[in-house]
Amino acid sequence: MNATTILSAIIAIVLADYLLERGLSFLNCRSISTQLPDEVKGIYSEEKYQKSQEYKRANCRFELVTASLQVVVLVGVLMSGGFAFIDGLVRGRVQGELLVSLLFFGVLFFGSEILFLPFGLYHTFVLEERFGFNKTTRLTFITDKLKGWLLTVLLGGPLFSAVIWFYQVTQDNFWIYTWLLMSGFMIFITMFYSTLIVPLFNKQTPLEQGELRDAIEAFSTKAGFQLDNVFVIDGSRRSTKANAYFSGLGAKKRIVLYDTLIKDLEVEELVAVLAHEIGHYKKKHTIKGIIAALCQTGIMLYILSLFIANPLLSKALGSGIHSFHLALISFALLYSPLSTLMGLAMNGFSRHNEYEADRFAARHFNGAALASALKKLSVNNLSNLTPHPAYVFFHYSHPPLLSRLRAMSRI
Repeated sequence: MNATTILSAIIAIVLADYLLERGLSFLNCRSISTQLPDEVKGIYSEEKYQKSQEYKRANCRFELVTASLQVVVLVGVLMSGGFAFIDGLVRGRVQGELLVSLLFFGVLFFGSEILFLPFGLYHTFVLEERFGFNKTTRLTFITDKLKGWLLTVLLGGPLFSAVIWFYQVTQDNFWIYTWLLMSGFMIFITMFYSTLIVPLFNKQTPLEQGELRDAIEAFSTKAGFQLDNVFVIDGSRRSTKANAYFSGLGAKKRIVLYDTLIKDLEVEELVAVLAHEIGHYKKKHTIKGIIAALCQTGIMLYILSLFIANPLLSKALGSGIHSFHLALISFALLYSPLSTLMGLAMNGFSRHNEYEADRFAARHFNGAALASALKKLSVNNLSNLTPHPAYVFFHYSHPPLLSRLRAMSRI
């Protein structure tokens, strides 16, 4: 095998992935049904259902344009030797492989961010605005971007520096130390994401005393779940869409309710949503998810260690100088089919967990209230009620609404 063959394989994988994704998207967009499903009649008006179809079609067109541009840019950079050009450019600015790698990925990251910034603006201020979702101001959009970039530099820079240093010092065994580092970081983020990261973007306040908190505490006691932290997040600053999530481990666990969720749902429906989130904890889904992610990361890093030293990976991108960062890009593109397969397994695992959490909520609280809450959320978020099964199989981490409703009806 030579560098030309590797480059051809990389381009073939990129194009195959693009065609697969466009095919799935086409099937999903074609599956939009004009007939309102019986399960949501009385909640979904014909007008609202028509609006949800228009929203899905608009997103399909937007995804087609952005995905097509991404693949054109990537293939163009690969075929023109653009990665090697950037590598040569940064080598003329800094000394030492560590600084070269950091500057190289910095140029790629910020170049990509600037290139696709207009699409982010369009999606937020045109597409989401058109369908009544957007509440983000231009100032909030800009500050969110700046904070995101700063976090990438402050967190990603040291992590990536450590990985390069591990490789320089230990060579073939670098994957072990990298895995330990990444595992510690993933666990740390899981525990402290809501207390350290979220406050940079949103305000979280403890749920105030009243009927809702009393109902939540009563159910938590009944379910044998010690719940000290229930927070409300100001999601309405950016969107009218509603959500809730469970985060943290041990004493750091907390349930976060969007203020839009509290506005849209009745007390019993909110407790049902919380019962679903408690179900994730009681069934140890968070722990299982972390273990699965750590195993997936370990496998990827071990395979990376088998190929990272091969100079053909850098040569395939047009560079005569072998480097960790160029080899990493080649490997990431070559690895994507295996990554897709692992993603399928993780999505299947996640959908199984959602069904299990639904069953917990239905058996320990009120299945009808949870079903009602899910219907209202689907209506308010203009969710696609009839996604294509193939698209669900590849991309959905949560089962579609109708599948969840039918599963709960059998409990």
